[in-house]
Amino acid sequence: SCELTLADGRVLSLFGGETDTGAAGLILEGAGPVLEDGPGPDLQPVYQPIFDVTGARITGFEALARWDGVSDPAERLEDTALASNMLIRAVNALVLWREESGRDDLFVQVNLTGRDLADDSLPGLVSALISGYGLGDGALRLELTEQAALRDTDGAVSMARALKETGARLVLDDFGSGHSSFLWLAQLPADSLKIDAALIAEVGTDRVQTILRALTRLADELGMGTVAEGVEDRAILPLLAEFGFRHVQGFALGRPVKARDAVALLT
Repeated sequence: SCELTLADGRVLSLFGGETDTGAAGLILEGAGPVLEDGPGPDLQPVYQPIFDVTGARITGFEALARWDGVSDPAERLEDTALASNMLIRAVNALVLWREESGRDDLFVQVNLTGRDLADDSLPGLVSALISGYGLGDGALRLELTEQAALRDTDGAVSMARALKETGARLVLDDFGSGHSSFLWLAQLPADSLKIDAALIAEVGTDRVQTILRALTRLADELGMGTVAEGVEDRAILPLLAEFGFRHVQGFALGRPVKARDAVALLT
């Protein structure tokens, strides 16, 4: 990546890279993400399939970061280019899946951290990816957690609104765990709720069933979709459908795979 200062004082950021699906490059006005050596070739994203609630059809994938040859967790956490790299690679993978499967309804979800929500260049990158690849509304979805926004809730909400304006959809991740609050749900312009795996694991109890019914009904009345994550037993799918869930993901349905292997799942 590099920055160019034009004669009139404007700054353009140029960045790009080579992936297993080809080369990609972007030009942004203003300071863009700095793609340092960062994860470089050591970053090997994998993609966990997300199914409709029947478990019969893949609707999209969640991008997960994996490293080869990087054993120090601190080194991974210090990677300031992770979100940029994951977004670019995930969108490349999405384009591959759509071309190979002939399905233009597929989507990909990428997780954002609290640090990412403080990066003013992020909306520009997301907008460039969506417009540059001609992706429709909802093709790229960004997962946010309240935990990531605790340090600066106002800033996180402002960033979430800016990201929403790019055409990306927002998924409130891990809802039902940690510090989840209804104030955060009211402030964030999220399109979907992903219910935490810890609640799904207790789906056999009466109290949790009552909570899940209430959450899916609340999401529906707010115009939001719902995803049950951490599904480890296909036998609970009819119950989740009864509660009103729209999408599910978990090891019982599909484990994370590389981008090329995801094509085989689709075809």
